[in-house]
Amino acid sequence: MQLLPRNEVLPLFEPHVANFVCNREAAAVPPIDAQADHWFRESLALDTADIYTDDKNYQSIVRLMQQAASRRHWKAMLNLASLYIERRDPAHGAEDAVKLVEEAMRLGVPAAYDRMGTYYLNGTGVPGDSTKAYAFMQKAAQMGNAASMHYLAEKMRAGVDGALPGYWSNIPVAIKMLECALSQGYGPAGEYLELLYARPGYAEPTESNKARALRALHEGAKFGCHDCANALFVEFSNPIDLENSPAPYIDVARSERYSMIGDALGFDPSDRFPNLDKVLPLPPAALPPWNGDRDTLLYAARGVTLAPSKPPSSTPTSQATGQYFLDAAYTLRATAETATGKAPFEGYWKPQAPAQSEPVQQHIATIQPGLYKKGENFPAIRLPDDHRPVPGIAWEYYITIPHDHGAVAPRAPKGMTREMPHSVPLRSSTAEENCPASGIWQPWLKNGHPLQALINQPSRQSWIAKGQPFPQPERDWHLPIAEQDVSWHLLDDSGPQGLDADIK
Repeated sequence: MQLLPRNEVLPLFEPHVANFVCNREAAAVPPIDAQADHWFRESLALDTADIYTDDKNYQSIVRLMQQAASRRHWKAMLNLASLYIERRDPAHGAEDAVKLVEEAMRLGVPAAYDRMGTYYLNGTGVPGDSTKAYAFMQKAAQMGNAASMHYLAEKMRAGVDGALPGYWSNIPVAIKMLECALSQGYGPAGEYLELLYARPGYAEPTESNKARALRALHEGAKFGCHDCANALFVEFSNPIDLENSPAPYIDVARSERYSMIGDALGFDPSDRFPNLDKVLPLPPAALPPWNGDRDTLLYAARGVTLAPSKPPSSTPTSQATGQYFLDAAYTLRATAETATGKAPFEGYWKPQAPAQSEPVQQHIATIQPGLYKKGENFPAIRLPDDHRPVPGIAWEYYITIPHDHGAVAPRAPKGMTREMPHSVPLRSSTAEENCPASGIWQPWLKNGHPLQALINQPSRQSWIAKGQPFPQPERDWHLPIAEQDVSWHLLDDSGPQGLDADIK
């Protein structure tokens, strides 16, 4: 009998490892189907914090998440598991959630190992077992999951083993884990990095260390860390330890702005403020004028997206019928992943017969990819003049991609970003140049780069002033990306001087 992923035998958690290799989750996960991603973002938009829980349409939220998960969208699979745990779909419960997580584990998704560890920690759908929980989280962290890195690093920050019950001492590795997590956009890692970088008992509070600590909190706030923003509110207004505070001086105006960012993140933890430097740059930069309105501040600090480009009015697949139909907003790309007999998951599949004669292959080439449900039998393929099934058929999986695939077009759930009126960047630049114009710039990696999904997101944007250098991936992001691999694209050229006016 095949061992279920929930019962996978893993090495025990070892807090005293000598080193930690920073892998990134984005390089390990399967590619995401674009149409499924659209459903996923639609579901998230319906589940926003702006809508009172009792007013949310969970039937639609679950349905859209199920549609996305059926296409092997790994984030949707894990979100759907959470919806099942919360009993948002009465037909599914904890066991269904565990099975979804197991399916994602089979795909090699690091976050799925983290989730299984959390289930064991809390006794959700599996027996409570902290030993197994830590083993799964250790595996997830080694695979590249930022949440597990953060959790384990927090447990390894004691000065000596056992100084706190359930804590160990391995601060060098804890720092590496937290830096790796923050580099992937996991904001909460910034809170403990501040502690380990410059607080007495952990590190010498030199000016350079305190500057690192301040930046860790600031970057954490950008990436959605409520506690980071609140810590900065305190440090700039009324620090508990003034001498060792990462803030270089008391600045009530900065404190007020951080307080508003913290309040926003407390209300909606999914909010992100990548362009925080536009409204709240780190010292010694001066604060830009501001009209005191909360929404003006938050509006300016959020990420931006471009207006969707108009898809073709029609394509061959949008004119097709039945299982061969595909919306004109998408096209198909071969993946080299094959199956026989039945579709292992929902998607578009096209027959192949590489061992057959040229005439047979020419006939099969005319058959377009069709949409098959999970478990659906692939049909027998026959030649026009022969009723016998062609032997040796393999079916190749085709993933949907946007019609404008390759274009600079960061995407986010509706309402999470400011949408610009234009559909293409205002201008572009290479990373080696200094910034040619002040504004919000989007970094971009070409298709095929292993960290493309980590960078081509609104959360990676930066507000950069004219003449400043663009961020360097290795130095500023702690990411193994060559500077020349990143291009920069201006999405919004409105300056911070507009903060003292009302939002248009």
